[in-house]
Amino acid sequence: MDEWWHSKSLQELDPQQWEALCDGCGRCCLHKLEDEETGELFFTAVRCRYLDGELCRCRDYANRSRLVPNCVRLDCDSVADLDWLPATCAYRLRARGERLPDWHPLVSGDPGSVHAAGISVRGRAISELDVHPEGFAEYIVTWVN
Repeated sequence: MDEWWHSKSLQELDPQQWEALCDGCGRCCLHKLEDEETGELFFTAVRCRYLDGELCRCRDYANRSRLVPNCVRLDCDSVADLDWLPATCAYRLRARGERLPDWHPLVSGDPGSVHAAGISVRGRAISELDVHPEGFAEYIVTWVN
């Protein structure tokens, strides 16, 4: 079997392979808070309004940059420098030359394996529409990798 996700570099991936590399955890779509004094970054359990809380996929992926101007579009040149990406993120792992974990849907062959492994935000995040922006700090979480 051709395990292109391990044999190809990020630069070698075609657009379909690039999208397939996403494990669907949804963690990149969580709001993050930064301590202005220390620069420390905190994840919250508050998800973007467009992230489907059950599927852990964007409801309007094609228009996400227009709908959410600060939505970060990952590309092979910037992904290695985005230290806020979860340690489990396939883009981050491959940028470092590391292999995908067994629970990754490409490895397991099961799109639900990311949820079964407890990696995704399924059922663990609340929509930003349900939280006052000044209340995000109440939802700071530590995700186990």
